[in-house]
Amino acid sequence: MSPGAKFCHRCGSPVGAADPRVGEQRSFSSALPWGVAAIALVAIVALVAGQRFGRTSSGAPSAVPDNAAEAMSAAAPFAGATGNGQAPDISNLTPAEAAVRLYNRVMEAHENGRADTVQMFAPMAITAYQMIGNPNLDERYDMGRIAAVSGNETLARAEADTILAKHPNHLLGLILAGNAAHLRKDTAAERKYYDALHAAAPAERGKQLEEYVTHENDITIALDARRP
Repeated sequence: MSPGAKFCHRCGSPVGAADPRVGEQRSFSSALPWGVAAIALVAIVALVAGQRFGRTSSGAPSAVPDNAAEAMSAAAPFAGATGNGQAPDISNLTPAEAAVRLYNRVMEAHENGRADTVQMFAPMAITAYQMIGNPNLDERYDMGRIAAVSGNETLARAEADTILAKHPNHLLGLILAGNAAHLRKDTAAERKYYDALHAAAPAERGKQLEEYVTHENDITIALDARRP
């Protein structure tokens, strides 16, 4: 600047004021490490994502937790193996056929100890049976069994009572009544129903009712588990 000048002839700043470029340089210098860290973080995330995508695309197991994979599998209650690996067409199933598919799904999950899957599909299956309209004794047993394995003692007991009101010695009705008694922890009633089951079994099994044939395994297990 010229001797005695009070202002800079280039930028107009008063004599003695700090150079504004110094502040800009300091701000840039202080922000630089954070910018580098942010770029590094983005690069790491991109690298990890790329590796996982590469493993999944190459056919290696994905990083999906076991329980999530199970939930996704269970989310298709009507799925079944077909020649081309696709789910079967269920658009032509009757309400009764759809109910049986759901019954099988719930029972399979119960036998394999997958309580979460049972709770997921039990309400859906019960609704499917209720949509049949005037269900027969076999269908009432199915609905009651779904209720029993899902902890719905009220519905299990109601279906058992309905079956036994129509057929007092019906083996499936006695089994279901015993299940309901077990749920409400009524050991005396449970013992009474299983004693009646053993007493009625020889004559009833000889009738070869369709529902007895369908649920022969349930009858055998109940008789073996509750001996007099």
